[in-house]
Amino acid sequence: MAPVVLPSDFEWGFATAAYQIEGAVNEDGRAPSIWDTFSHLEPSRTSGANGDIACDHYHRYEEDLDLLVKYGARAYRFSLSWSRIIPLGGRDDPINEAGIAFYNRLINGLVARGIRPWVTLYHWDLPQALQDRYGGWLNIEESQLDFERYARVCYERFGDRVKDWITLNEPWNTAINGFVRCTEPPGRSSTHNACTPGDSTTEPWIVGRSLILSHARAARLYNMEFKPKHGGRIGVSLSGDYIEPWDSSEPRDCEAAERRMEFVIGWFANPMVLAQDYPVAMREQLQDRLPTFTQAEFALLHEAEVDFYGMNYYTSLYARHRVTPPSDTDFLGNLDEYQVNKSGISIGDPSGVDWLYSTPQGFRKHLVRVYNKYQKPIYITENGCPCPGEDRMSREESIQDTYRQKYLSDHLDAIMGAIQDGAKVCGYFVWSLMDNFEWSSGYTIRFGATYIDYDTLERTPKESALKVRGMIEDRQRRPRDMDDESQNS
Repeated sequence: MAPVVLPSDFEWGFATAAYQIEGAVNEDGRAPSIWDTFSHLEPSRTSGANGDIACDHYHRYEEDLDLLVKYGARAYRFSLSWSRIIPLGGRDDPINEAGIAFYNRLINGLVARGIRPWVTLYHWDLPQALQDRYGGWLNIEESQLDFERYARVCYERFGDRVKDWITLNEPWNTAINGFVRCTEPPGRSSTHNACTPGDSTTEPWIVGRSLILSHARAARLYNMEFKPKHGGRIGVSLSGDYIEPWDSSEPRDCEAAERRMEFVIGWFANPMVLAQDYPVAMREQLQDRLPTFTQAEFALLHEAEVDFYGMNYYTSLYARHRVTPPSDTDFLGNLDEYQVNKSGISIGDPSGVDWLYSTPQGFRKHLVRVYNKYQKPIYITENGCPCPGEDRMSREESIQDTYRQKYLSDHLDAIMGAIQDGAKVCGYFVWSLMDNFEWSSGYTIRFGATYIDYDTLERTPKESALKVRGMIEDRQRRPRDMDDESQNS
């Protein structure tokens, strides 16, 4: 094959989420979200941490936008806090003009600096008022109508400057971590005694349907009313690891690997991107517990066509089939996951968190699989890692992040390899712009390209942040034969 380069218009930058960085949770009319409630539960679900102050981005956003300029970023992906814009969340509830004003300042600051804003409407922080009012995402009819109105407000107020919209971030996490694993709000489960009692045999699939239809309403609304006048794009960001068979010579392990990707990715991508029913493997295992779409809902999905596929990728795994029947609370496709295969080969190099191994070889395969299956331009909306031992490092040690630099470089090479293999990959966002509140891990894990001193909130660029631009420009200038690269790695 001919050598490849990254396109000259390759979009790149850094990503964040509102609750993880903003702080100011009680200021200027903002009301609590489900993450405010969850992070203050006792006993703690978040290592005793919360987002009350976080990185104080609400007050320091100008400083953070200047960091983006320093790093040479062309784009910045961030999320809006629903409860900062509509504190009570509902379609008949009042808009908080102070919240609108903050995001106008943020967006205007980006535009003035020549940085393209990419906005995520929902990054896990449902207004607590909607959770209290009708059970949040468990109420399929109410939640999708309220989300559609929230989306309309955002398009109306920001759409003249924001041309790239993401409806939802990682709906799989919302459904599974919130309603089975109990590691995210609202923390309902029938498999964990410390959680609010729920029914994990049915609730995650109900929530999944709510999220799919909410996405569809927001995307259809944009396509019909706002895209014609604003000329923007809309998509969704989906999580998902690449899965290899534990024993590549065992057909049942090969089937398990594909089934795992269908349960995590296909669950949402089939209806959201293809306007099709859930994967066959899910229907076969879950049967009546998996809700069905009506003909009217399929029509809605067709009208909600997305312009791009947002991919959040961090790592890969091995899958081994099970010979016993699946439990009623299984959500992965009746298999076991490993980081070492039958031959004792590790999936990759360990990072600073136990679930993440550096696996650029899986990334390349993942990009090709997703593009071939869903036929949409791919933007990597999250990719990054903590360095081994970074949670125990001093600032001086943390900013010398050689592991992160190699991780990012290797994954950019994987993108080039995937392009050579026929995938259309158009952009890349590093997770994250800065160390921040890492959900249930609190402040114990550092994914940031910027070091945050949590006592003083001083920002210090890590070496990786200053090198991403060079990494990308090098790959835009110098053709590379990725077949040779992969053979030499």
